[in-house]
Amino acid sequence: MPKKKTPETGKPKSGNPNVLGLHAAVVEQPITDTLETNYMPYAMSVIVSRAIPEIDGFKPSHRKLLYTMYKMGLLTGARTKSANIVGQTMRLNPHGDAAIYDTMVRLSRGYGALLTPFVDSKGNFGKHYSRDMSCAAPRYTEAKLTPICQELFRDIDSDTVDFVDNYDNTMKEPALLPTTFPNILVSANMGIAVGMASQFCGFNLKEVCDTAAAYLKNPDCDLLETLPAPDFPTGGELICDRDALRDIYATGRGGVKVRAKWRYVKEENLIEITEIPYSTSTEAILDKVAELIKAGKAKEIADMRDETDLSGLKLTIDLKRGADPDKLMARLFKQTPLEDAFSCNFNVLIGGMPQVLGVRRILEEWTAWRTESVRRRVFFVLGKRREKLHLLKGLKRILLDIDKAIKIIRETEEESEVIPNLMIGFGIDQVQAEYVAEIKLRNINKEYILKRVKETEALQDEIDDLEDILQDPRRVKKIILEELRDAAKKYGEPRRTAIIYAHELPDPGEDEGPEETAVHVFLSKEGYFKKITPQSLRMSNTQKYKEGDGLRQSFETTSRAEVMFFTDKCQVYKTRLSEFEDSKASVLGDYLPAKLGMDAGESVVFMVLPGDYSGGLLFFFENGKAARVEIKAYQTSSNRRKLTGAYSDKSPLKAILRVDGDLELAAYSTEPRCLIFHTALLAPKTTRSTQGVAVMTLKPKYQLESVLPVEETAIANKSRYRVRAVPAAGALLRQEDTEEVQLGLLDDGELLT
Repeated sequence: MPKKKTPETGKPKSGNPNVLGLHAAVVEQPITDTLETNYMPYAMSVIVSRAIPEIDGFKPSHRKLLYTMYKMGLLTGARTKSANIVGQTMRLNPHGDAAIYDTMVRLSRGYGALLTPFVDSKGNFGKHYSRDMSCAAPRYTEAKLTPICQELFRDIDSDTVDFVDNYDNTMKEPALLPTTFPNILVSANMGIAVGMASQFCGFNLKEVCDTAAAYLKNPDCDLLETLPAPDFPTGGELICDRDALRDIYATGRGGVKVRAKWRYVKEENLIEITEIPYSTSTEAILDKVAELIKAGKAKEIADMRDETDLSGLKLTIDLKRGADPDKLMARLFKQTPLEDAFSCNFNVLIGGMPQVLGVRRILEEWTAWRTESVRRRVFFVLGKRREKLHLLKGLKRILLDIDKAIKIIRETEEESEVIPNLMIGFGIDQVQAEYVAEIKLRNINKEYILKRVKETEALQDEIDDLEDILQDPRRVKKIILEELRDAAKKYGEPRRTAIIYAHELPDPGEDEGPEETAVHVFLSKEGYFKKITPQSLRMSNTQKYKEGDGLRQSFETTSRAEVMFFTDKCQVYKTRLSEFEDSKASVLGDYLPAKLGMDAGESVVFMVLPGDYSGGLLFFFENGKAARVEIKAYQTSSNRRKLTGAYSDKSPLKAILRVDGDLELAAYSTEPRCLIFHTALLAPKTTRSTQGVAVMTLKPKYQLESVLPVEETAIANKSRYRVRAVPAAGALLRQEDTEEVQLGLLDDGELLT
C-alpha cells in the first residue's frame, strides 16, 4: 500500500535573499534620490530621444520612419501599403503601429501639415486644418518618399553622419540625416517634453536656402532681407511686424499673427473663406461663429457652412440683406480664430543639449554641422580613391611582365601560396596581390591593363583636388552653397502665406455692435440680476423676488456699460451689460453665480459701474479697519473677466461704498457705539489687497457692524459722535439717535451702498 503524502505545513523558504515572498517590501528613500533614479532618466529620455528636434530638423520618430522607407527602396520605387511601412519601422522604433502611422500622416503630402512634405501619399490621409477629417487605416493607404528626400539621404553611405545601434542592437540607424538644406527652419515642428517644449514655424524653402547662402557669405547679413517672414502650408495672410520678427530671429521666442483670406461674392451676397491660420481648424471657427450668432453678436450672418471638398478648403458665410462684409469680417477677426497667433519657441537639441536659439544661431550651428558632414564625405571619397590608386599601381607593375605573373601562378603548387609568391615576385603588398590574382583571364591582355593604368593619372589629379578641398575651408563653403542653390532651384515653391503690414489693413471703423440704449439694472440680495428697458419698466414696475430675497442695488445706465460684481471670496467679475439679455420685472432674472461661472459657494455682495474708472471704493472690515482703493486699480488692458485679490481677506468684509468725492460717514459697532468721520482722512491706495487703516477702536468681543452716509442716519446731535482723527472709539449711542437706524438696517451685516 503506497504511503500517503502528508500536506506540507508552512511555506517553503527561499534561499535567495532577493526574493521577498508574497509581501512587497517598503523601501524608504529621500525624495531627492527618487527623483534622481526614477524621474530624471524619464525626463531626459523624453527630452533627448522623443520630443525635441535636432539640427537636421527631425525627431527620432521622423528619422526612423524616413530611413526605413529609404532602405525599403521607396525613394525611387513604387508606392507600397502604409501598413507594410509601419511594420518595417518597428524594427527601429519600438512603438505601437498607431503612433508610427500618425508620424507618417503628419509627414505626408495629403495631410498638408508641412510646406515640404517627405511622404508621397495616396489615399485618405486626413487634413491638418480639420480635427474631424481623420485619416484612413494604414491597410487602405499607400506611400513612398517624395523627390526632395534625395536631399535628405544624399551621400548617407559616404560616412557623412554617424550610425548607432537600434534599440535591440540588431541594426544600425543614422544619428542624423545629412540634409543639404536647413530643414530645421523649413519643416514646422512641435514637441512637448518634460519641463520644456519646442515649436517651430515653417519657412519657405527657397527663402531659407537664400538666407543660408547669404549667411555663409556674410554672417552679419540682415536676415529680414532674404527671410521676410514665416510661411505656412494653410496660406492665409501674415500681419508683419518687423520688430517682432527681429526679436524672433534673435531670441527664438515670440509670436506672429495670421488671419484668414476671404473674398466677397456680390452676386450671391456671401463671403468665401479659402485660407485659414495654421494654428486653428475649421471646426473651431464654425463653433465660435455659431456662438456669436446665438448670442446675437453677429446678426448680419444668415448661415455659415463648410463647403470643403477635393478642390480645397472653403467656408461660406451667407449674409443678410444690407450687411457690410468688411465690417463683419473685421469683427470676426477680433472675436474668432479667423485671426490667430502662432507662438514660436525654437528649442533644438545641439550635441544632446536643448537650447532655445534664434535663426542666426540656428544657421550658425547648421553650417558648422553641414561643413563637418561635407568634410567627412570628401575624406571618405578620398580614401576610396587612394585605395583604387594603390591597386592600379600594383596592376602597373604587372604590365611590365604579364608572362611572369602567369608563370608564378601556374608554378605555384598550393593556392594559399599564390598571393605570397606574387608579392615576392613583383614587390607588391597583399592588397595589390589579391587584386591582381582576382583578374579574369579575359582581362590579362595589354589593352585592358593599359586602359587601367591610364586611369592613374586622372585618379591622382582627383586625389590632389580632394586633398585641396580638405585644406581649403572656402572650397567646402562653395560646395555647400552649390547644394543650397540646387535644392532651391529643384524644390523651391512660391510663398503660400501672403505678407501684409498693419498700416495696410483697411480701417473697419468703430465696432458699433448692438445699439446703445438706456436701461435699468437691479441686483438682489440672493444674486439675481435683471436688465430692464424703460419701456418694459413703465409697463410693470413691480419687481419679482424669491421668498426672503429683496433689492440690494439698482442703477440707471446704458446697455453697453461695463459692470463689476464683487463677491464674498475677495474676487471681482468684470463683464458688460450687453452680455445680458433684456429682462422683465416679472421674472427673477439671471443668477449671477451660474451666469459668470463663479466658484462653488461664492455669492455677489456688491455691484459697481466703473464708467471711466474715476473715484474710489471704501472697504470696511469687521476689525474696524477701512481701505480706500481707487477704481482704476481694477482696470486691465486685457479682456480679463475675473480678478482675484479684489480686497483684503485678513478680516471679514462688512460694507462697501463707492465715493466719487469726500463725504461724512457714520460707523456703528455692536457695543453699540457710533463714530462720524470724514473720508478725507483715508488716503487712497492703488493696491487692491491693502489692509487699510484703523478707523474705529473696538473693545474685545465687539466688532464693526455697519457704515452709512451721515445724511441717511437719524442722528440728531452729530457733533457728539464726530471726530477729527482716526482711529477713535466713538461715543455710546443715545436712544433718540438709534430709532431710524434700526429700521434702516434690514439685515445684520448687510453690505451697504
